[in-house]
Amino acid sequence: MKKPKISWMKWMSNFFSQVKDILRKGDITDALFENLEELLLQADTGTAAAEYLVAQLKKEASEKRLKDSWKLMDCFKEQLVILLGETISPVHFAVNGPAIFLMVGVNGSGKTTTLGKLAAYFKSQGKKVFLGAADTFRAAAIDQLEVWAHQVGVEVIKHKEGADPGAVAYDTVKAAAARHADIAMIDTAGRLHTKTSLMEELKKVKKVIQKEIPLAPHEVFLVLDATTGQNALNQAKMFKEAVGVTGIIVTKLDGTAKGGALLAIRQELNVPIKFIGVGEKVETLHPFNPSSFVESLLNPQLFQ
Repeated sequence: MKKPKISWMKWMSNFFSQVKDILRKGDITDALFENLEELLLQADTGTAAAEYLVAQLKKEASEKRLKDSWKLMDCFKEQLVILLGETISPVHFAVNGPAIFLMVGVNGSGKTTTLGKLAAYFKSQGKKVFLGAADTFRAAAIDQLEVWAHQVGVEVIKHKEGADPGAVAYDTVKAAAARHADIAMIDTAGRLHTKTSLMEELKKVKKVIQKEIPLAPHEVFLVLDATTGQNALNQAKMFKEAVGVTGIIVTKLDGTAKGGALLAIRQELNVPIKFIGVGEKVETLHPFNPSSFVESLLNPQLFQ
């Protein structure tokens, strides 16, 4: 899989251009730190992440008795990598039987599309993949998942529109185990057309899965739309509380998103970002590598 290109992150190119303007060669002053914190907040990093980054820069300047503001750039890079997770977060697989991945997120976040891309990604690694169309409240979601399954060349388990999502999840897990699949990935609703609470419905789906495989789901991937900024953080908090999110997949990073939300999610929830999506094509979903991500953003060409 190709490495990310700087052009993916148009919004971050602009963001770091502004960081450059603040940290360009000059004196280190209180005004400099105030301007940087304001920029971070505008990028939707959240108060906790913004305050942490600025505090670390102040500490660096004090301990090393720095005078030139540009010398803070290396510290800024290091702290970004730390906030984003430092290393690639592994995907958890089952020791015996299929690994069960539950896909959650609100409608419009790119959840079903991301599931299709994940299926292609894992199949390219030689995994046998099953998909479960448990978003039964939208016929379009079932149809969309079928299209992806056909395109990728994997099996999909589905019921009719309006069917019990738990029943679809159960049948998916059973079929994956019976046919010796490596992975079963289950799509879920992002909004219900009933009076039932979405989070309660997701809890039911999780319990059904655990009746068949007690340690499942092995991953609960929350798909977040990067363009929603701080709203993505609010979503993450709710889903984590309800179903125990194990990893974040951030989509639509090819637009003009306020990407600082990635920092806010990591700082406030301590949930790893495992994949990022940067386009509509199947090959535009990539494992998230914090170090490579920051290095590509801070390529010296951006600061000449």
